[in-house]
Amino acid sequence: MAAMKRTTMYSTGGKKLYAVRAADGTFKDIQTYQRAHAADMRHTSADEAATARKTAKKAATKKKAAVKKRPAKKAAAKKAAKKAPARKRAAKKAARRK
Repeated sequence: MAAMKRTTMYSTGGKKLYAVRAADGTFKDIQTYQRAHAADMRHTSADEAATARKTAKKAATKKKAAVKKRPAKKAAAKKAAKKAPARKRAAKKAARRK
């Protein structure tokens, strides 16, 4: 669908208006600039959608590659490091109880 040509006018109150004309020259639709612009911003163009899909695909690929690169030894070492302080605290509590 091609972009519609709009005629710019101003209302008696001074607000900017966009008017879309039909093929015979009559007004098909008249909107304030504020409403027309907001509607345009809510609409995602085909180009924007394609770019968003490409970006999401690249991000997913990078994330998968990062997950594959992580060595298993590091993950195991991190888990052991987290458990060690908890074991020390438990040992201290047990010593205090005796």
